[in-house]
Amino acid sequence: MTQTQPSSGFQQIDREGLVQRVAKLLSKAIISGKLAPGARLSESVVARELGVSRAPVREAARLLESSGLVRSEPNRGFFVRQVSIKALNDLYELRLAIETAVVERLVQNWNDEIEEALSAQVAELHRVATEEADIFTQVEADMQFHRLMCTGSDNPKFLQVFEQVAIETEFSIMLIGQLYDDPTRIAETHEPILEALRARDATKAVSAIRYHISEAQRIVIDQFRLLEEGKTST
Repeated sequence: MTQTQPSSGFQQIDREGLVQRVAKLLSKAIISGKLAPGARLSESVVARELGVSRAPVREAARLLESSGLVRSEPNRGFFVRQVSIKALNDLYELRLAIETAVVERLVQNWNDEIEEALSAQVAELHRVATEEADIFTQVEADMQFHRLMCTGSDNPKFLQVFEQVAIETEFSIMLIGQLYDDPTRIAETHEPILEALRARDATKAVSAIRYHISEAQRIVIDQFRLLEEGKTST
């Protein structure tokens, strides 16, 4: 007797921007934990549930492989990537390099439009914290602040690289479950960055972003280590 595989709840989509839309749906499923680390991406199952052929699913999986969310194995297919402490350290080191350069450019390019956008995003971070939004919404709001910084730097290469590391950052935070016991801390940790940028003080801005990312790195690594220790003890 053939067992029916449980539905993951995907909705059918049209043909426009098919590969990108499939990739977005899959990345959200991975980041939110619907598809766990090590899980196999079944092209046939995903294709059936989305109402598309297997080809765009395969191309979408290739995109996710390049962004670091999945890995491929010859003759076996695609699997959600397992996370390691080294990979997490590599990720945050890359973020430090990129975002240090970003804030230096932002100080030079600072204007009312950038200030308005970043101030509004800090307000949004406070809003999603006080309204007890889920962690996925809070992390997306966090990444949007950093995305707006990259956009304001007026260097599209910064934004291009950030989009890749943002996906991996969201994945790592969702994996450990939270950054802070009090979600308002996520919003508060962005305020020194904004204050330094408003003052157009490059030294303080670099110091603020380095502290912000290094502290997030420390918390993520510590929480991930505890998570791994819990697995080995069971």
